[in-house]
Amino acid sequence: MDAALWTNCFPLIATIFGLILGSFYNVCIHRYLNETSIIRPGSHCPSCSQALAWWENIPIISYLLLKGRCRSCRQTISLRYPAVEAVSGLWALLIALKFGLGWPWLVYLVFGGVLIIISFIDLDSFLLPDIYTIPGAGAAFLCAGLLLPLSWSDAFIGALAGGGGFWLIQKTYKALKGFEGLGSGDIKLMFLLGALLGWQALPIMIFLSSVSGLAVSLVFLLKKESNGLQTAVPFGPFLSLGAMIYILIGPEIWSWYL
Repeated sequence: MDAALWTNCFPLIATIFGLILGSFYNVCIHRYLNETSIIRPGSHCPSCSQALAWWENIPIISYLLLKGRCRSCRQTISLRYPAVEAVSGLWALLIALKFGLGWPWLVYLVFGGVLIIISFIDLDSFLLPDIYTIPGAGAAFLCAGLLLPLSWSDAFIGALAGGGGFWLIQKTYKALKGFEGLGSGDIKLMFLLGALLGWQALPIMIFLSSVSGLAVSLVFLLKKESNGLQTAVPFGPFLSLGAMIYILIGPEIWSWYL
């Protein structure tokens, strides 16, 4: 394929690939929450366990064709399924436009997938699974030093500052309030993000995460059914969002600020 044609086609190819990956992410999310294998059984309706035909597994399109309901039992299909697929496809497209085909695109695609999976798990269960965050932190450190334009020292300091800083916040808050206001999963996630992005990313990433988290928290506080300032909001998705925004426009934000 001609190089120019490939360059023009790659964002579309990346988007389709991202949508397909999003379908797999849904399997990971649903089966983790239900404590079942991601290998067996095959794709099926979570309500009636009816095996899905191939055309019921097309990302987003199948949801629209089925009008958001299972073909067999007519139970409503959660909006989480097309949402995950759409986010995955959009992420693959944006980093394709930013980086083109290369190691950065592949690395950020993989870790973006991890962030999508754990974010939706966190939204449902208030848990950030160790099975993703702990190996992910080690893999992030290796990928940063080998495949990304980041030095080993920057990755190491980023992991130490990110995870260690959040650990100090957790212990300080508990000492002052008597209970934990920050989960251990967030600390492990910060080890991963600090290693992947380097210490330079932490101020902007944490700021973006805090602003977006605060905005959602205010929405909960304004609701009558909220429990005042004790309303729990998972922070993992906002840390992930802040990291993804930094990957896309972090250097531009630094340039604008400086």
